[in-house]
Amino acid sequence: MRVRRNKRFHAEIAASALSDIMFFLLLFFLIISTLANPNVIDLMLPKAESNNTTDKAHASISVTPEKQYFLDKQQLSFEELEPALAAKVAETGDKTVIVRLPRDLEVQDMVNILEIGVRLKLKFVIATTK
Repeated sequence: MRVRRNKRFHAEIAASALSDIMFFLLLFFLIISTLANPNVIDLMLPKAESNNTTDKAHASISVTPEKQYFLDKQQLSFEELEPALAAKVAETGDKTVIVRLPRDLEVQDMVNILEIGVRLKLKFVIATTK
């Protein structure tokens, strides 16, 4: 009588290295996500040849193509924008404001926002992409 032994090959996957890789990926994405600025509205900004970056977190005014106004992600009407900006500047003491306008917005809309800065004696910086 012939005895057969079970000599089949069983494939195994070593999962210990996969958990290490998943841990490093999780750390990587957590670190990268903290570098993103959460206080901005997604806009198609105008292009410029040279860009300067700011180190501090300044107040930010964003205008969407539908002419919705945002002060640091808080939606306001145009009439509410000047008093809210004055309160924000009085609270923080920072007189620099970043203006984020879409590239296809009318020039008059930009001038209206810049007039607010003239009345409040603020320094406005227009955000662009390279």
